[in-house]
Amino acid sequence: MTITLHELEAAINYWRHRFPSSRNALCLCAEAAALAEPYAQLIISRREQIEESALSSEARAALEGWRAVAGAHPVQDR
Repeated sequence: MTITLHELEAAINYWRHRFPSSRNALCLCAEAAALAEPYAQLIISRREQIEESALSSEARAALEGWRAVAGAHPVQDR
C-alpha cells in the first residue's frame, strides 16, 4: 500500500495540532517527528509516494492513529 506526500503532510499537521510545541520547546511530538522523516525523504528524492512497508513502526503507528481519528482511508495501490 502506498502513502502519498499529501497524506503524510495531513497526518503531520493533525499531530502538530493535537500536541503543539510549547513556547519554550520548539520540537515536534513523537508522532509528527516519526512521520517527518519519510516526508523529508520524499521531498528530497522528489517522489510523491512511499510504500507503507518502508515506514518505521513508529511512523506506521502515527499514520494509523491519524487515520482512525480523521476518518482517513488508506490509498489503494495504483
